[in-house]
Amino acid sequence: QVQLVESGGGLVQPGGSLRLSCAASGPIFSINTMGWYRQAPGKERELVAAVTPGGDTNYADSVKGRFTISRDNVYYTVYLQMNSLKPEDTAVYYCNIQGKIYLHNGDIGPYDSWGQGIQVTVSS
Repeated sequence: QVQLVESGGGLVQPGGSLRLSCAASGPIFSINTMGWYRQAPGKERELVAAVTPGGDTNYADSVKGRFTISRDNVYYTVYLQMNSLKPEDTAVYYCNIQGKIYLHNGDIGPYDSWGQGIQVTVSS
């Protein structure tokens, strides 16, 4: 079972920056797409950014030019650098990692894991 540990959230003033990290551990065979989602109160969870193993990225229109996603394929970690934060960025942020793991019987199977969520609050 893959475990994800998120860090880096908190309270920041508008215009400020935060950097989120999400580290994966467990019987990982490979990691495919790594991404960040967020969910604001009363809203559905939405994709913020995603990155493929080759480094191709995808961003929500609302964060383009302000957020940067990156990954470390050695340490199974995905980052989200958030600059020029706005109050509307306030949400619980979740990392998501998809890939393959070693199963108990020695086979390899797919996984799709979520972090526990981390609060980001942008307020003056």
